[in-house]
Amino acid sequence: MNKRKIIRTLGYIILTLGFLMIPSLIVSAIYQDGDSFEIGSTIAGTLVLGFLMSRVKAPEMKMRSRDGYTIVALAWLIICLIGAIPMYLSGVFESYIGAFFEMVSGFTTTGASVLSNPEYLPHGVGFWRCFSHWVGGMGVLVFVMMVAPMNNENSMHLVKAEVPGPTAGKLVPRMKETSMINYGIYAFLTLMCFILLLIGKVPVYDALCLSFGTAGTGGFSPSSVGFAAYNSYYVEMVVSVFMILFGVNFNVYFLILIKKVKDAFRIEEVWWYFGFIAFSTITIMANIMHTLPSAGQAFRYSFFQVASIITTTGFATVDFNQWPEYSKHVLILLMIVGACSGSTGGGMKVCRVVMVVKSFFTELKHIMDPRHISIVRLDGKKVEKETLIATRVYVCTYFLIICIVTLLISLNNQDFTTNLTAVLSCFNNIGPGFSAIGPMSNFSVYDDWVQLLLSLTMLTGRLEIFPMFMIFSRSSHEKRLSL
Repeated sequence: MNKRKIIRTLGYIILTLGFLMIPSLIVSAIYQDGDSFEIGSTIAGTLVLGFLMSRVKAPEMKMRSRDGYTIVALAWLIICLIGAIPMYLSGVFESYIGAFFEMVSGFTTTGASVLSNPEYLPHGVGFWRCFSHWVGGMGVLVFVMMVAPMNNENSMHLVKAEVPGPTAGKLVPRMKETSMINYGIYAFLTLMCFILLLIGKVPVYDALCLSFGTAGTGGFSPSSVGFAAYNSYYVEMVVSVFMILFGVNFNVYFLILIKKVKDAFRIEEVWWYFGFIAFSTITIMANIMHTLPSAGQAFRYSFFQVASIITTTGFATVDFNQWPEYSKHVLILLMIVGACSGSTGGGMKVCRVVMVVKSFFTELKHIMDPRHISIVRLDGKKVEKETLIATRVYVCTYFLIICIVTLLISLNNQDFTTNLTAVLSCFNNIGPGFSAIGPMSNFSVYDDWVQLLLSLTMLTGRLEIFPMFMIFSRSSHEKRLSL
């Protein structure tokens, strides 16, 4: 393992983090809530540390896959540890672990919170809390690749480790250009969401925070009652549509951008994604209609919550804890499925679910007729055996981790529904769960050690398991002469 190369790359990432905190300092100066020193001193320390690490001389050696995974895992841990400092110094959090949980939730775009009254946060720190969604949504390292000196091959190893989904494809030959295209699309959609919220008479500060949460599919809100504070059909529909748009594979937007619309509409995963949304919205609407004054209101609540949960955003306009059992079960299934690969959403990813379903029927055909050769196809193309194996391993590991973490946090004596949905929520980067951590509650019901464990669960889910385990793997730290 090229340790000097890793330190140098981490230095560039920490430097970038320091610059990304500057907008929060500007907001703090505008509102003058007294948090400028906390943010400013953190920025100064971050820039100094990042500069010193980036000056470390490293031999020009090729970065291997395990180096990329290690860098990504360490980078996400470090940015969360540093990002939590101004949150803790604000005095709102009882412990640094609580601030760390909040920051991990921000960067991983989970939206789970330990705060009962986020409106008590100073504006600068509150802005940083929500802005972390936007930074983490597309991927911190994807942003770094636009500004840091890094060759194309090394960049690709980082993308594979950070970008959610079974594959990490390139839109154009050079990864730096790919990063710029993705962030350009991401910034444009965020700006459109922000403008439409302003048209809906949402205050500027709130519109910014909600846009960051929607774009990153995060879910933090500047209000203690969450999204329900706005109580506007127009605002809900705007955010619902944009949550769904950010849950779409960004390759679709690139293909439309270069006028290959037919290719964009051939992406099978996206059709399944919209199918899940339509089915869930209609059936939940029918299930809750008897509890509401009109079908229109049932559609409004159903559509928003389905969009929020399948994209793993976590905004809530109603307490779906009180919905009939069928609706709650559908929402839990949507937590697991998640959004498309290559989007800002979390979850298992629609692409993996589709491949697992198709693999099942392929295996069933093979059992019925061993001479029959069945091929799993996606978008009309054969799915390689290696991809299918990796998907099956991921799915098995996914459920194993959920079982183990649920068992561990049960020692904190919360009920089964609370514990299971807490783990599902954190691992899939969603936000609210059910029972004691429902949409009108928060994660402060758990002790510090549980919050720390759930923080690691959020990171493991956001980086799709393997990078986080890489830093604890003994073989990944062994010195090899070939390097």
